[in-house]
Amino acid sequence: MIVVEGWVRMDAAEIERLRPAAVEMMRATKANEPGCLEYAYAADLADPGLLRVIERWEDQAALDAHFKTAHMATFNAVLAGAKITGASVKAYEGTFAKTLVGE
Repeated sequence: MIVVEGWVRMDAAEIERLRPAAVEMMRATKANEPGCLEYAYAADLADPGLLRVIERWEDQAALDAHFKTAHMATFNAVLAGAKITGASVKAYEGTFAKTLVGE
């Protein structure tokens, strides 16, 4: 499994401007991409200018295919105009672990 985790910093108003494109990106990815286990963006509750990135993929091939999708190209075009002041997004190899809460 590949885990992608990170953050993107921008003004809270910029996050709101990007919200429709981000929601569509999440919807299209979850609905149309085999190998996608989880795909979400989340506004940080304590820091309104911080957007969290959370993804889980079955394998590297699924993640590589994700980068080639039409909805990724569309989202990247919208994101290109964003006023991002910082970012860190990393991918890790992972395994399924014991569920601590829920599920």
